Amino acid sequence: MSVNDAARAGDATQAKATLEADARGARSRQNRALLLRVIGALALLAVVVAVVDALSHGAFLTAGNLTNVLRQITYNAILGIGQTFVIITAGIDLSVGSLIELTGVVMATFANNVPFHGPLLLGVTLLVGLAVGCFAGFVNAVPVVRLNLPPFITTLAMMLMARGLAFKLAHGQPVTLTDSTAFDATGTGFLFAPLLRPLGFPGIPVPVLWMIVLVVVFAVVLTRTRFGRYVFAIGGNEEAARLAGINVARVKTLVYVISGGCAAVAGLLLMARFGSGSPNTGIGSELQSIAAVVVGGTSLMGGRGSVVATFFGALLIGLLNNVMNLLNIESYTQDIVLGAVILVAVVVDELRKRYLRT
Repeated sequence: MSVNDAARAGDATQAKATLEADARGARSRQNRALLLRVIGALALLAVVVAVVDALSHGAFLTAGNLTNVLRQITYNAILGIGQTFVIITAGIDLSVGSLIELTGVVMATFANNVPFHGPLLLGVTLLVGLAVGCFAGFVNAVPVVRLNLPPFITTLAMMLMARGLAFKLAHGQPVTLTDSTAFDATGTGFLFAPLLRPLGFPGIPVPVLWMIVLVVVFAVVLTRTRFGRYVFAIGGNEEAARLAGINVARVKTLVYVISGGCAAVAGLLLMARFGSGSPNTGIGSELQSIAAVVVGGTSLMGGRGSVVATFFGALLIGLLNNVMNLLNIESYTQDIVLGAVILVAVVVDELRKRYLRT
């Protein structure tokens, strides 16, 4: 290696180190800001919950209703985890709802045609679903990273293909599990029921535990690993990240693979809950997951976001839906309210960025 080559390699290494240091500093500032936002959101949430409980004559703060809220947000929060990684890189994934349907149908069909039973059947079925979901995520990523096509178009194409394939494989009907005993505990079971039943709670739904584990794991991945720093660096300035030596194509491919894998997990949990894989299960889920990410404060322009904040976004949307159901507000009005919440979240984020620039 010549002296000039060594100098250039040293400059690239130094630039990469500088970029990583800047990313760590930015993440530290964002974490502090996020903590303040979470504290403020929790305080506001406490006030809203008190008001809503009064309006619903005490129907909101009941053990059964709170348990239902946690169960209902589980699937949206899991989808939101993968969507967060994609949106931080300034992308978007419109295929996750269809991948819930496709993986659910594939897993149900697989489970009905293998001789396994019990936990082994659950584990192997999950691996099959993950393989399908992650491969679909890889297919989503290839045109984006190799041909520089807009993620909106490529994931829209996958949404249509996956939904059509799910209907074709299922012949337009739910694929009912012939032996659902291996999946019952995962879909409808409760943990710590003997401890919580005296307090009026049936226990912690098993899908909620899956959600908590995934939120913690991917929050650590995003905030405490080199891969997570690269995700933020690409979202902040993709060209600078490339010049610093980051393998942009590989990182962007992995975020779409993660999103597809999260859709597969949600597909498994929904299949286990209803005892079937349906080609209609995930309709509209992609929009709900994007809403959770946006309401949680992740920037659609990329470079900023949090898995934990996405969880709170999903929780807020779940609470809004639940409250409006308790107050007997019609579904059309609920859509208007949800759309208004998303619009307000985007406008507030844009105003915040303009204020910081000035």
